[in-house]
Amino acid sequence: MRIFLVRHGDADAEIPEGLGDEARALTAKARANIAQHFASLSERMGPINLILTSPLVRTVQTAQILSFATKHEGLLRVHRCLLPDMPVGAVEPVLKDHNHENLVLVGHQPSMGALAAHLLGMQSFPKPVNPGTVIAMEWPDTPTSTEDQVPGEKGENPPAQHLKFLFYAAPGQQVLDVIQ
Repeated sequence: MRIFLVRHGDADAEIPEGLGDEARALTAKARANIAQHFASLSERMGPINLILTSPLVRTVQTAQILSFATKHEGLLRVHRCLLPDMPVGAVEPVLKDHNHENLVLVGHQPSMGALAAHLLGMQSFPKPVNPGTVIAMEWPDTPTSTEDQVPGEKGENPPAQHLKFLFYAAPGQQVLDVIQ
């Protein structure tokens, strides 16, 4: 199982009249930039089973662009656990339900950075999670007796295992295979 955390692309600073922040759309420049960025990562990401996105316009648009750029033909679903004000632990049931699938989670900052830190067993994620950033991780090769357990679950023995970092890719920057 691989998990890709994606922060939405740059959104228009202006809130559409009569609507709230949730209606802010991606800028035209952001659409072009992240399409190219995601296409360059497509081979590295490999097959994707499911894309989950926050219901806000900018994340749905980002998920659609990612889906197209990676030639993903599977499901793309909206999930409330990726809303900006949801706690990191809200995503754990989703990970458990899809524990044998390659997932893309499209959300917001600071949630994506906090979720990356949580899943990797870090105090905080050491890199900025700028718009369009992709953080990739996977379950370690060594299975445990509780292989279906997700990070952060309260289990008996052994404790939940953390995911293994794969890469960090911010738009316009070199992809990092190691973070410090």
